[in-house]
Amino acid sequence: MGSKTSRQKEIVRLINENGTVSFKDLKESFPDVSEMTLRTDLKFLDQNRQIVRIHGGAKSIDLVMGTEGVMTWRSITNIDKKEAIAKKARNMVFPNSTVYIDTGSTTTMFARFFPDVNALIYTESISCAIELQKLVRPKVFLPGGQMERSSLSLYGTRALEELKTMNFDVSFISALNYKEGIGFTCFREYQALLKKTIIERSEKVVLLMDSSKVGEKSIYTFCKPEDIDVLVSDGGLTPDFIGLMKEHGVTVIQ
Repeated sequence: MGSKTSRQKEIVRLINENGTVSFKDLKESFPDVSEMTLRTDLKFLDQNRQIVRIHGGAKSIDLVMGTEGVMTWRSITNIDKKEAIAKKARNMVFPNSTVYIDTGSTTTMFARFFPDVNALIYTESISCAIELQKLVRPKVFLPGGQMERSSLSLYGTRALEELKTMNFDVSFISALNYKEGIGFTCFREYQALLKKTIIERSEKVVLLMDSSKVGEKSIYTFCKPEDIDVLVSDGGLTPDFIGLMKEHGVTVIQ
């Protein structure tokens, strides 16, 4: 991480994205930064009311205040970008298909714009299911598991085992970050395992990611460019990044 300010911004973003972050996770995310420096960062951010320090890590302000948690924060950031991505992605939904929708604020926006067509939709996202409930024709399934309050999603080995037996025509996947040489990443191990499983079971993989997430990395890599078919973004991707995706056979829509 470059400057002190950019590092602290990234710390806040990680905490807001995930609700609660352990100090161990922070050390793994910033391997070149000393423990003393990271503790100083957390103290500064806590004093400035950007995060809340807890024993062994930190929490987002939303969770501590008892609001809807991290999804509250995520759902009000980059709204225009999320809507642009969702409106483009909805054109990739076809009647009588089996669809998987990943957890995340961008995929939740996509669910809001999902067309009212005959389809079987599977999702671990409670927020996506809430958006989809207004539709008449699709059948919506939540495989089940334990609730993750900060992301309004379900997770667990039972759901993972169930999804390993399924086949999807198209999956819509979210990513926390992308960094060249590392790939598309997320923050939690169970998220990475779930995304990998869905990608393996999908005929077409569509990744929804806004341009601000390019150039950074998180802890767990769940796929490389060659593992996806289409990347849908907001119009802010650089020519170099688009060229790199095309080298790996990825269709870029932005």
